[in-house]
Order: sequence, then C-alpha cells, then structure tokens
Amino acid sequence: MTNKISHELLARWKKVPPAVVADVSKGAGQIDPAIRPLLPPGQQPKLFGLAITAKCNPPDFGAVLRALDSVQQGDVLVIAAGGNTQHAMLGGILGGVLARKHAAGIVCDGAVRDVGELANFKELSVFARSITPRGPTSASGEGVNVPVVIGGRNISSGDLVIGDDDGLVSLSPTDATAWIEAAEAKLALEDEWQAKLRAGQTVRTVFAI
Repeated sequence: MTNKISHELLARWKKVPPAVVADVSKGAGQIDPAIRPLLPPGQQPKLFGLAITAKCNPPDFGAVLRALDSVQQGDVLVIAAGGNTQHAMLGGILGGVLARKHAAGIVCDGAVRDVGELANFKELSVFARSITPRGPTSASGEGVNVPVVIGGRNISSGDLVIGDDDGLVSLSPTDATAWIEAAEAKLALEDEWQAKLRAGQTVRTVFAI
C-alpha cells in the first residue's frame, strides 16, 4: 500500500453518506446494489473503514482465513467470491473473530451464513449478496490483499469502503482526493435545501424548476 488515504481526509469522508458519493462520482464509486445490508433499514450499523481484501474461488475460502490475521480495528474485510451464492464464505465463527478485533464490517460478493449470530454483533456491519446454509469445502486459497472486483467495482487493500442502508461505495486514494470537495459541496447544498424547505419555501422555488 504505497498510496494511502490520510487521516485528515478520512475524517472528512466520515461525514459523507454513500448516496452523496454515488451522486458526485456519477455512479463510478458505487458497488452493485444487489450486495445488501444484512439488517433491515434503521438497524444496520453504518460501515466505514479501509479494505482488507480476500479473493476466493468458492467453495474454497482459504483467503478469508488467511486475511483474518491482517484485519485490524476499523478495517473492512472485503471478500471477492465472484457473486457465487451456493457456498457461504463466512459465518458466525469468523464473524466473531472480526467482532472481537473491532473490525468495521464485512462486504461479501457472495454468500454468508449463521446470519442470526452475525446480526448480534452490534458494531459489525455485514453486507452480502446472498445467504445460504451451505458452507465452504476447502481452504487452500491464498489471495489476500490483492486487487479484487466486488460488485463491478475494482477494490484494493487500503481503499475506503462506506456503507449504510442504501448500499455501498468505495474510494481509492485517488478517488478520495478527487471527489471530496464535490462531496462536501453537495452536503452543503442539501443543508441549504433543507433549511429553505423548513422555512416554508415551495419545492419549486427551492429546486428552481
């Protein structure tokens, strides 16, 4: 990871929801919305952290096992399983490891299981393409901290991943620098809209239509 997102820039991005990232990037930062939050709207913890990647070839989940040693507090385990929905790449046992490490969450372009257990880790935000009771059958893969594709989005270790009830976005260090001013301007504009609407201005006036 030669190019990193600075702490100052991370603090600025922490105020920006995925919807604004999707808007200012014209969708370029968005991860496939079919990768959904595990919990219903209003119950899903917000996701914000740097990616640790695991590239899997289901039913093999070896990369997930090996990636766990790299995960630190606040990280997001990003599992590239090629959209496979037949074999879970993670469940309650490994979710517990991540919860005890105080990881920010999990993004799995594939399946997870033991979702009742995962849902009880209140600070661990879980996003997955699918849920299945069927687990992996081998653990020989070693694709850890390699570039991956998650829901159509290229992600490398150290990229920023942001998620909420609406879905997921990611930002490379280059994206994080390029898009922050537009994102902050959009937040300011939305605050201005809200203030005018609360003051009783008409929608047509506020949005100049």
